[in-house]
Amino acid sequence: MKKYIIIFFIAVLLPLSLFVFPMWSITLEAPQYPGGITMYIWISKITGESEATLQNINILNHYVGMKYIEPDQIPELQYFPYVVVGIVALGLIFGFIGNRKLFLAWTIIMVVIGILGIYDFYLWEYDYGHNLSPTAPIKIEGMAYQPPLIGSKMLLNFKADSWPATGGILLGFSIVLGLLSFYLSNPSKNWNLKSNQKEKHSVQFS
Repeated sequence: MKKYIIIFFIAVLLPLSLFVFPMWSITLEAPQYPGGITMYIWISKITGESEATLQNINILNHYVGMKYIEPDQIPELQYFPYVVVGIVALGLIFGFIGNRKLFLAWTIIMVVIGILGIYDFYLWEYDYGHNLSPTAPIKIEGMAYQPPLIGSKMLLNFKADSWPATGGILLGFSIVLGLLSFYLSNPSKNWNLKSNQKEKHSVQFS
């Protein structure tokens, strides 16, 4: 099997890592939580470093009027696993066909899904950070509590850090490998490589 096809199959299978590793992590640090409390967003669930993490975050959210985070009520966590299985199945079909244009098409689909996923995550954060309860115990005029999409941000006395987790990083690596397989499958590149090898052999024999 050609090297670029193997690379493409690796790219196609990497999204399955989302079933094993979380996609994203959000950590809150404050004087009362010196070690920080971290929430992990998976393909089909939301967890924390301990069983009490999500409960603690919901208690903090309650004081400033944010909604409770209820994973069972988030539709994306219900259907996104099917999206991942579908994109992997499509990639396997494209890989067996072996057409380089299909390699590019699959990679573009992955990029589009990634952009839509990040945008959906932003809307989710915006909703939780801006649509606050008017009866919240702590109310500060003009204050919003939307965590950063990526990076760090101060929210009152809390420092919020939002970064891709292992699954998200592997998903990005999948896109890179998809592009690499498309590049390496270029017939003209392979022809140039063979020509260079022939020239080296001819020089050695002369």
